[in-house]
Amino acid sequence: MGRLDGKVALVTGAASGIGRVAAELFAAEGARVMVADIVDADLGDGAGDGIASVRADVSKAADAERMVRATVDTFGGLHVLYNNAGVLPPDDGGTLDTPEDTWDRVMAVNLKGVWLSCRHGIPAMLDSGGGSIINVASLVALMGSAVAQIAYTASKGGVLSMTREMAVEYARRGIRVNALCPGPIQTPLMAELLADEAKRARRLVHVPIGRFGEADEVARAALFLASDESSLMTGASLVVDGGISVAYVTPEG
Repeated sequence: MGRLDGKVALVTGAASGIGRVAAELFAAEGARVMVADIVDADLGDGAGDGIASVRADVSKAADAERMVRATVDTFGGLHVLYNNAGVLPPDDGGTLDTPEDTWDRVMAVNLKGVWLSCRHGIPAMLDSGGGSIINVASLVALMGSAVAQIAYTASKGGVLSMTREMAVEYARRGIRVNALCPGPIQTPLMAELLADEAKRARRLVHVPIGRFGEADEVARAALFLASDESSLMTGASLVVDGGISVAYVTPEG
C-alpha cells in the first residue's frame, strides 16, 4: 500500500521544481493529485489518470477557489493541501533598496496566496473528513538570511506564524497544519539566483553538509507531513536545511 492511498492532494506551484517532484511522488504513493500553477503544467505522457492540472494564480481569490473546486470536481474530495507556490524576485534585496512593487508581489504570492489557498481549501477538507495542510515557509523564517531578501524573509515569517494559528484553530476538527522550512534547494528558481558565483559561495559557506539540497529531499519531507505517519504533528516546523540552523558562521561586513 502507498502512504497516500485513497487521498486527494492539491499541490500549488507544481509545474516545476519541488512542487512538480512532490506531485509525482504523492501520485506514486497512491494519491490522486491536482497540480496547480500560474503556467500550464506539461504533465507528459506518463502522468496517468491520477494527476490532473489547473492554471491558477494563488494570489487571486477567484483562482484559489477555482483550483479547489477543480480538485473536488475531478477527484471527489481534498485531503492534502501542499502550499508550495512562491516567488523570490532578483530585486528583492535589502530594507532600503527593495522596490515597493516587489514587496507587494512577494507578499501577495508567498503569504496571501497561502491564506487564500487555505481559506478555500479548508472547507473542502472538512467535507472530506479532514486532512493535512503543508505550508512552505523557509529556513529564513527562523533566522536571518545570509543574503539580503527582505520581502521573502518577511513573507516566510508570516507563513510560519499563520501556520501555527491555523493549527490551533483546526486541531479538533481533523485538520493538521504544519510548516516545511527548507534551506537552499537546487531548483530552476534557485539556479537563477545562484548564477552569480559570489552569491552562491556566500550561501554555501553556511551549509554544514557542504551542498545545497535537492528537490526530492524536500518532497520526501512533505510526503511525511502529508501522510498519517505524522498524525500527532500539527503547528510544527519541519526544517530541511542541511544543518544551517544549527551552525554558527560569522557574517561578512
